[in-house]
Amino acid sequence: MDDKIKHAHAWMARMTVNGVAPSDFHDVMAKLEHWDDWCRAWSARAAIHEAMGREALDDKHYISAAEHLSRAAATYHFSKYLFVQDKAQMRAAHMKAVACLNMALPHLDPPGERVEIPYEGKHLVGVLRKPKGVGKAPVVIMTMGLDSTKEELLTFELNFLDRGLAILAVDGPGQGEAEYDFPIRPDYENVVAPIIDWLERRDDIDARRIGIWGISLGGYYGPRSAAFEKRIRACIANCGPYDWGALWDKLPDLTRDAYVARSHSKSPEEAHSKAFAISMRGVSERITCPLFVIAGRLDRLCPPQDAERLASEAKGETTLLVVPDGNHVAHNRFYRYRPQSADWMATQLAR
Repeated sequence: MDDKIKHAHAWMARMTVNGVAPSDFHDVMAKLEHWDDWCRAWSARAAIHEAMGREALDDKHYISAAEHLSRAAATYHFSKYLFVQDKAQMRAAHMKAVACLNMALPHLDPPGERVEIPYEGKHLVGVLRKPKGVGKAPVVIMTMGLDSTKEELLTFELNFLDRGLAILAVDGPGQGEAEYDFPIRPDYENVVAPIIDWLERRDDIDARRIGIWGISLGGYYGPRSAAFEKRIRACIANCGPYDWGALWDKLPDLTRDAYVARSHSKSPEEAHSKAFAISMRGVSERITCPLFVIAGRLDRLCPPQDAERLASEAKGETTLLVVPDGNHVAHNRFYRYRPQSADWMATQLAR
């Protein structure tokens, strides 16, 4: 078994809490020996769920179809996760994830809408879902991490939807459907601003009450945006870096390789140089909206000291939650922060 597969065994909590069947994780990982086989093996398992979803659609069993297809989307997503050495294979798996989510969206509870938001002459793709029984709900913009996509967020979305909040999960520059056109962008307020402009043109949500939520690298994008974009009323930052460049030498090889690809860099050296632009130095002091910061004490990717520094420097009302036995994004202890942070956001946007 190569070192990358050994490293991937640590992803069980993340993959299973975000939609991959636990039995699938154990089955596939028990047979995987080489990283080069990762995408192929997980795509084969995702295809099983896709086939069941398509059959359920044909039979008009829409609840079952949504369940099978959303699981297929998450599983296809993880088949391309950090798999940047074979771009053709990665993109094929990615397009499968996108297709499965698109088929599932109308049948989710509550349903979702695929949306395209104008951005720099092209567009960003997102998913908008609105809670049942709420006329014009507040909305939470969801920002993902280095190699996260909207196909991974369905279980996170329910935390907000169940509390009467709409969600808008967007593949930003360097992420998901945008990764082919746009590199990672440190000044994320210039991504969020056109997203909010687009929200303000809709009449089915309350764009006066907007929150932002981010995990991992999105845990930088969220507070960075809140520092400059004052239309944001509240921010949740989960396990984001304070200074990405400073962490570079301690990052796993797979993470560094993904950043090279997602930043559209020609070399690791170029990517490392770009990484220093992802920093909250001189920025965190500009955050004046309420801020909820989450850290995992056992996080070896973005250490808890980064979250503690962000929380100490922000100028608004700030809550810091350090999960003592939490790993990166505390996926292994999701129950210690998901309900609590969603309650907090609902309270902030109800004001």
